[in-house]
Amino acid sequence: MSGCLSPSAWSGSGWPLIILKSRTSSTHSHRQPNNQDVASTSYGAEGNRSLGVPGEDLAGVYSAKDFVGWYNGLPSCQQLNPDLSCETAVILGQGNVALDVARILLSPIDTLKKTDITQRALEALAESQVRRVLIVGRRGPIQIACTIKEVREMVNMPDTRPEMLAADFEGITEAVKDLPRPRKRLTELMLKTALEIPGEKEQERRNKASRVWAFRFFRSPIEILASPDNSRTAGIRLAVNRLEGSGEGAQAVLTGEVEDVTCGLVISSIGYKSFPIDPSVPFDSRRAIVPNNNGRVQQAAGLYCSGWLKTGPTGVIATTMNNSFDTARSLVEDIDSGTLDVSAAKPGSQSISGLLEKRGVKPVIFSDWEKIDSVEMSMGEATGKPREKLLTVEEMLQVARK
Repeated sequence: MSGCLSPSAWSGSGWPLIILKSRTSSTHSHRQPNNQDVASTSYGAEGNRSLGVPGEDLAGVYSAKDFVGWYNGLPSCQQLNPDLSCETAVILGQGNVALDVARILLSPIDTLKKTDITQRALEALAESQVRRVLIVGRRGPIQIACTIKEVREMVNMPDTRPEMLAADFEGITEAVKDLPRPRKRLTELMLKTALEIPGEKEQERRNKASRVWAFRFFRSPIEILASPDNSRTAGIRLAVNRLEGSGEGAQAVLTGEVEDVTCGLVISSIGYKSFPIDPSVPFDSRRAIVPNNNGRVQQAAGLYCSGWLKTGPTGVIATTMNNSFDTARSLVEDIDSGTLDVSAAKPGSQSISGLLEKRGVKPVIFSDWEKIDSVEMSMGEATGKPREKLLTVEEMLQVARK
């Protein structure tokens, strides 16, 4: 049998693999029946969801995907050069990525120096004037999308203090008792941070803090406000919402009230979306996923999917791993039941190798990546960091081809 599963989905099988993880791959996306029995697409969600509000194209407005790519060394994001000269930054969205961005903006430079953040980003953040970060969500504390680990790291971040609005937490104390345990623990932490009077030691720490962070609930962006010369971002107009319904299914409804917040930096973290890879692969444009049943792509026998392409952009790494395991189980079930005929010998990954060679494409194999990894770690060691990343594909290929 020849197949295609990402390594996280299935390991130790000894099956030839055809890895279809890049949307821009020069190989055809669907399996070739004479060469493979199975293909699995796992190329993720590389697109941004648009805010759809006036002013989102102003200088000073960035997507979280691009901002994270900038400080993590993604080659395609190295020209971003974000302007960090303002005092207040607004992050739209309250998922884990939003909190990651907030921590990068507010963390002490000495803390960041011990990470694998790029030197270029480190130098920019060392000169940053951002001292206040608002993390804005359209619904309430009970619907927040991040995990307790992320909130706890915000609460304990050195040289910062929280600055919540008590009104955002009205009625939450009474609702906590009926929440599932993980959601209950998260909400209790936010309540404690927002409403409880801190102990003497914690109060002293907060009094000395030079930077501020806050959740702002029940707010939706309706316009990015421009500077007088219309050259860049000067603020954001937020609609004030109320909730209809309760729990996870509660919907944000406009009240007609608006608020203007002065800020020079807006980072949109409202979600990612997948793109179609090829006309032969079914794609649900509204949901931005490949339509599937437990990883089995609908109306495409022998084709499977996993990751955010399968579920949409949700969950943490462990969530994605588990849904990949589910796809692998579906595949094995189809083999065992005879739904997939894998009796004929086929060349599998060898056919892909031949196709790449024919097209002049030189793949980067694992041993090539190990060369890149070794060089990056050596560069990092010289400056006391876990690694210093190569920032262009050309540099990476130069190292890999040695």
